[in-house]
Amino acid sequence: MNKELEEKLKTLPRSAGVYFHKSATGEIIYVGKAAVLKNRVRQYFQKSRDMDVKTQALVAEIYDTDWIETESELDALFLESEMVKRYMPRYNVLLRDDKSQMFVRIDMKSEWPTVGFTRNPADDGAEYFGPYYNGFAIKKALRYLRRVFPYYTKPVKGKAKTDLDTHIGLNPSPDMTSADYKKVLRRLIRYIKGGRKEIIKDIETHMQRAAADQDFEMAARFRNQLSDLRALQQRIMFGDKEFLDISKDRALSDLAFLLGLEKTPSRIEGYDISHISGTDVVASMVVFTNGVSDRAEYRKFKMRQQKNDDYANMYEVIARRFSEKNIKSWGMPQVVLIDGGKGQLEAAIRAMKEREVRGVAVVSVAKRNEEILVHREHSGARLKTLQSYIDGTIQDRGVAVRADGEYIQVNLHLGSTHTSGHARNLRGSNVAPARYSDVTKLIQRIRDESHRFAISYHSVLRGTRQTASALDIIPGIGPATRKKLLRTFGSMRGVNEASLEEITAAIGAAKAILVYQERTSK
Repeated sequence: MNKELEEKLKTLPRSAGVYFHKSATGEIIYVGKAAVLKNRVRQYFQKSRDMDVKTQALVAEIYDTDWIETESELDALFLESEMVKRYMPRYNVLLRDDKSQMFVRIDMKSEWPTVGFTRNPADDGAEYFGPYYNGFAIKKALRYLRRVFPYYTKPVKGKAKTDLDTHIGLNPSPDMTSADYKKVLRRLIRYIKGGRKEIIKDIETHMQRAAADQDFEMAARFRNQLSDLRALQQRIMFGDKEFLDISKDRALSDLAFLLGLEKTPSRIEGYDISHISGTDVVASMVVFTNGVSDRAEYRKFKMRQQKNDDYANMYEVIARRFSEKNIKSWGMPQVVLIDGGKGQLEAAIRAMKEREVRGVAVVSVAKRNEEILVHREHSGARLKTLQSYIDGTIQDRGVAVRADGEYIQVNLHLGSTHTSGHARNLRGSNVAPARYSDVTKLIQRIRDESHRFAISYHSVLRGTRQTASALDIIPGIGPATRKKLLRTFGSMRGVNEASLEEITAAIGAAKAILVYQERTSK
């Protein structure tokens, strides 16, 4: 350990947070989380500590360490997962596998919503929080929270029966209405989003009000809630929002430098189009706030004209996004990232010009070579830095910036090798240490996420269309009945496997006979 790092470690705080181990070249080689940064980070450099081969190799390569403080352990857990996805450190092998990610799912649109976990978020209208890489910690936190905010873990039909979970206070009380139950879940969501202090103040107010009204039984319930919340804070603090000091984010600061932005971009939006031969054409808008995925801000678009024209589709989605209504509702990004080549970028620029959007940098990333495309006149960026690379004023063997007519092509990973597939992750450069590797990984992360979200929505629409068509052809079965059948049996397969008695119980005898006859006639 060098002297500078030794002195730096003396300033480690005792709060929760995320730490970044770096090599001598500045590359982030490991990202980790800690309940107490001072204790966890210093453990790496204790000579008496037993270490496996991997950790020994990591410690031998550590030249510098940075960290970001967070408000809680779970804030650190979420931020860690995002940073691992962003930087893909060499020593975070176990955390690179997307199969290990965990999301918390709450289907607030149901009459009696449930709280559960999934590794594959669906575009089903439910609210998702995550991803998290430590499933054990997430499930443990939700178990604690369930005592404070009782919730169902399994779907209930009608009014659920009293069971053991109800008796011990894990399920809602039998006299609770659906509306009151959803109020409890909204508090749970507020807690997940970091509104712990507000909830505690709210419960204290209700407790004092109940005591003043001499409703001592209700006051006791609120008192017990407060006790459980305080006990929870001692065990684990829960939240899915990171509190990131973006001035410490190298990827964001380098991106601002390259594009000549006045300040570090706090909101970046990524766009992609998905369809099959012009059917079920959709677009995705993903949002990264302070460099971190902000799923609550994601939006999806179904194209008004279903056609196999990615340029026209990109023009439509950008024009709709920057409508006066959406600008007022969603705010403005500092950077727009388009998944595609010159055609998609030109369509986006044209839409933004017609909407008179100013002060927003728009670039695209081409799939073949993962190069960034920037328009010389209409990028919304100041091109002084990129022009300096073209002129040779700034020299970097790991970067290639060249003029291409109206465009500037930027390769920030010269000499890097690619993996196969749509999303080409970079394995490293054999030319020189890539100064902008963090920017490349951030752009890849945004591009991959916009692609994933677009495909997810497209798959849902295609599946819905294919499923609904089987019921559409039955005379006398309208939209409300079709919806009720699919909601009751889960899918068209469930309808086909249901007995006549089960279908009758769901939609009545007359309509059930129509469905049953159509099914048996095939």
